[in-house]
Amino acid sequence: MNDSQKVAGLLLKEKAVFLRPEEPFTWTSGIKSPVYCDNRILISTVESRDFIVKVFCEVIKKYNVDVIAGTATAGIPWAAWIAMELKLPLIYVRSSNKDHGRQNAIEGQILKKSSCVLIEDLISTGKSSIAAAQKLQEAEIEVKKVLSIFTYDFKEVREIFNKANLSFESLTTFDVLAKVAYDDKMLDEKSLNQVLKWRESVIFP
Repeated sequence: MNDSQKVAGLLLKEKAVFLRPEEPFTWTSGIKSPVYCDNRILISTVESRDFIVKVFCEVIKKYNVDVIAGTATAGIPWAAWIAMELKLPLIYVRSSNKDHGRQNAIEGQILKKSSCVLIEDLISTGKSSIAAAQKLQEAEIEVKKVLSIFTYDFKEVREIFNKANLSFESLTTFDVLAKVAYDDKMLDEKSLNQVLKWRESVIFP
């Protein structure tokens, strides 16, 4: 079993991902989904959390960055653990500028022309991740990669990232998770085909 499959198994084991093909969830965007991911649950685990941080660190070593950036709020704990492990500076990006004080969008200290990876817990539609990455770029910080624990890996999202001249990588993906769930008998063949078909047929609002 590779790391992507192991991470998918941990998401299922810790109930960070819920599979409900017969009674879809409704996302904030209005999309109806047979899968709901809440990776915030993982910050309260220990062994699973440690393994995910280890895999993140192995991936990040490929990019040779100066700083670890996290998205507020979900990416902050992961970015902090990763920065500690790799002995790198930490910053985080607000979803909107503060309305008082220095009105910062980015918290922490970083030099212009530095490079970073941006840590998210989840990439679904990709809009919030791209917005955070663009704030970093506006501050003259190079974003080498947006990294997340999980992605639904919609084709449209890859197109959106490409248009923004950004790229992302996730520790595990929807397809991997669905196959692990099937292998672990959490989905039967009918349900597996149903959730895979859903991923291909989603229409973005």
